Amino acid sequence: MATISNRNNKWHVRIRRSGQPTVAKTFLIRTDAEKWARSIEIEIDRGSYINTSYAQKTLFKDLIEQYLKEVTPTLRGAFEDGYRLRKMMRNPIAELNLTELTPSKIANYRDERLKEVKPNTVIRELAYISSMINHARREWGLGIINPVAQIRKPSQPQGRERILNDVEMDRILREVEKLNPFMKPLCEFALETAMRRSELLSLNWTNIDFIKRTAHLKITKNGSSRFVPLSTEAINILNKMPRDISGKIFPLKANTVSMGFIKAVKRTDIKDFHFHDLRHMALTKLSSKFTNILELAAISGHKELKMLQRYVHIRAEDLAKKMM
Repeated sequence: MATISNRNNKWHVRIRRSGQPTVAKTFLIRTDAEKWARSIEIEIDRGSYINTSYAQKTLFKDLIEQYLKEVTPTLRGAFEDGYRLRKMMRNPIAELNLTELTPSKIANYRDERLKEVKPNTVIRELAYISSMINHARREWGLGIINPVAQIRKPSQPQGRERILNDVEMDRILREVEKLNPFMKPLCEFALETAMRRSELLSLNWTNIDFIKRTAHLKITKNGSSRFVPLSTEAINILNKMPRDISGKIFPLKANTVSMGFIKAVKRTDIKDFHFHDLRHMALTKLSSKFTNILELAAISGHKELKMLQRYVHIRAEDLAKKMM
């Protein structure tokens, strides 16, 4: 039931309904107050009313900050997510209140960011925004429609196809060996197993079964565990490695690996090659041994075969040799 009262020459409307938060608004003209009250009551009766009071009072940067405190620490990629979200807080879009966070504003943000960074980065940032708004809608009573769902996402770029020859790879391995005693075996093991950097760094010696020749990954990027088969060369790499007191096979930090690898590649004058490209190379090599795509997906951990296809680079000349 709507209550309309006059105070200080203004008309105050308050609508109370069982099971609904109180809705209030102030008008200068009574007829405007009555029209608004009727429209809100109709929306409540139809179940279509969205309370935007929280959204109007909250800036986007405040939502990000709350998400950083309550949600981000529970996620596996907390460090990287936190870094990206804090950077987003410095963007002008963070100064908008949540009702101003319209599809057109998100589209403008997308277009401006595409001038500065690659499409993959923008796709990831839009996913962050969408996740934060969806969480706030479910848990914090945010009364807006998710604007990210209403805009066009950047086209997914073609998968990288950077594959080194043996000579180039040997040059990089010689350089990483100079940085840290664990860096070279880490790279060699990555080339044999096609594991992600995070998976490699999570491995403990207790995860290795030398009899069954498997490595058990308890937590992976897609949230499930898996067993990775180990080649004879992978076993040899492990047998030659020193044991660290921490129990980790590769007692290195993610940033140490990334920055060290970049430094080593620069010293070789090899262009446009990243640590993650080792996974591309490994899967391309494994695809010649495992022609069954499901077996290859079991090794790589891909749940979507389309994503696996982006990693495997089959050359026409190799196919031509099989046709001889």
